[in-house]
Amino acid sequence: MANEPANRAAFDIQAGYCIAMDAPITARVCTALADALDRDSETGRRVLDWSGEPVADALALRLVGGLHALHRAGVDPALSAEFSGAETDPSCVSATLKATLVAQDAALLPWLDGPPQTNEAARSAGMMTGILHLAERYGPRFEVLEIGSSAGLNLLIDRYRFDLGGVNVGPSASPVTIHPEWRGAPPPGAPVEIESTRGVDIQPVDVADPVAAARLEAYVWVDAVERQARLATAIAMVREGGVDLVEGDAADWVEAQLAEPQPKGVTRVLMHSVVWQYLPPASRERIRVAMDTAGARATAERRLGWVMMEPNRDLHRHEVRVRGWPGERAMELVALTHAHGAWVEGLSAPYETRDYVMRRGAYEKN
Repeated sequence: MANEPANRAAFDIQAGYCIAMDAPITARVCTALADALDRDSETGRRVLDWSGEPVADALALRLVGGLHALHRAGVDPALSAEFSGAETDPSCVSATLKATLVAQDAALLPWLDGPPQTNEAARSAGMMTGILHLAERYGPRFEVLEIGSSAGLNLLIDRYRFDLGGVNVGPSASPVTIHPEWRGAPPPGAPVEIESTRGVDIQPVDVADPVAAARLEAYVWVDAVERQARLATAIAMVREGGVDLVEGDAADWVEAQLAEPQPKGVTRVLMHSVVWQYLPPASRERIRVAMDTAGARATAERRLGWVMMEPNRDLHRHEVRVRGWPGERAMELVALTHAHGAWVEGLSAPYETRDYVMRRGAYEKN
């Protein structure tokens, strides 16, 4: 059921996340949109009448992505003044956004049709941290399965170089080095050999298409200059070397992949980042059941792992959780991380062993 106050509030909530992640321009746009949204455009009406859960649906970032795309296209000097940071007066920002929502209604409306494709290569730092914990437990050899792969940038996890608190992983000659600020305990210094990566997305992004690549770039916040440069390099890597990425339903694909033969001595790992909230509850349950069932079959020669980097919306942080089979160990919280991988905080044992929930305050979304 639509809840206009909650839908407006989602933009203020997103502004808080942006401030916490050092993105003041994007925060200012989100705050202004909470005021600027009205019913003079189809875009405004659709946002205000949104019937889903606006925070979990990333409603604010859908619209901000469209506005950023207009800025990048140079369609309106006043809008570009906001996205460049030249215009900071709240009333001026709000007035410009009101006008843009009407003038660019047809261009903005399609951006509400699906969740943001924020395919951030640096998020792989959190997932590699989880893999290092599994490598310490099970040995170096892995095959990686990823759901919600978007453009497949994190399927390049075997081609990136990582410096994680002084623990180095990956090819030294890689054009992309992921080197987040490291806090807390370092990850295990275990060797990692990723033998294959495969991924699925309900609507994969083909970065060979310039229009699709431009859309991906629009989802990177205008404040994040380093992320924009890293994205460009990662896109070039995908174009040059390709990735094994297919279109499909996450639950269907996981069930099929887990049924495939597994090489001896290899740990098969399911990984995902900022995906769980977008899956229907039935799909999440099917994936849980599929992993538990496959885990029950796991042996010392054919292991199974699960690495997730998903948001804790109450605490403005993301959590890296790891589970492995064989064994009865529960999902363990091994690290905290910035949403876009700017920093990682390694945790020390004993680890929290609670299943992931997106929020722990007003409500919990399993």
